[in-house]
Amino acid sequence: MRALRILLIVVVILGGLFMIADRVAVNFAEGEAADQLRSSENLASTPDVSINGFPFLTQVVGGELDDVEVGIDGYEASTGDGAEKIRIDHLRANMKGVGFSSDFSSATAATATGTATIAYDELMKAAKSEPTEVAPGVTAKVIGLSDGGNGKIKVSLQATAFGVELPQPVDVLSSVTVKDNDVEVVADGLPEIGGKQLAESRIRAITDFQQTIDELPGGIELDKVEAAKDGVEITVKGSNVELAG
Repeated sequence: MRALRILLIVVVILGGLFMIADRVAVNFAEGEAADQLRSSENLASTPDVSINGFPFLTQVVGGELDDVEVGIDGYEASTGDGAEKIRIDHLRANMKGVGFSSDFSSATAATATGTATIAYDELMKAAKSEPTEVAPGVTAKVIGLSDGGNGKIKVSLQATAFGVELPQPVDVLSSVTVKDNDVEVVADGLPEIGGKQLAESRIRAITDFQQTIDELPGGIELDKVEAAKDGVEITVKGSNVELAG
């Protein structure tokens, strides 16, 4: 009986030591992965990396991690036209089936899903913020984007008629969708400016616009987008996503 107690005590101690070793190992691995991701993606700050699942060491022996979460704030994405960038806030990605090389220098996730936010002032970079003629003597420009409710963007226009700025902005509710690598904003209905209905092609040249979002981390891509309080919320997805290498 005494020998059995001793054996149980030894098992508990060894289990505790294994758990401690496992947590130390996973914390070290998370730090190394974060540093490699910062270097490979040329990030301004170190991202958050969380390796989920227990035990970690058993996953390492198997050569694949079940579940890895990555958080990046202030990611500068390409807009497809050279030097111009757009800031992506609160990018959070969940990676499944993360395999890695024998020397841990590269890792690839089988699948990835995630969310992020593009602030309205960032999306304004794609809007027509310079006066554009929409009718003889009448110009209009986009002066602001905001949440229009029910997943819509409110596009605010400032119009000028024969040199006189109209006293109130014209607000247009617009749908926002994803097409390929573009976030597209399209007016649901055409506004009247100065009490006049303008030619559709001319007014849509102001109200409708698109913003390319390219070169997201690891090759993930835009999936869906919806207007929200602080900006447009996007969901991303990908397969064979490279976390480092």
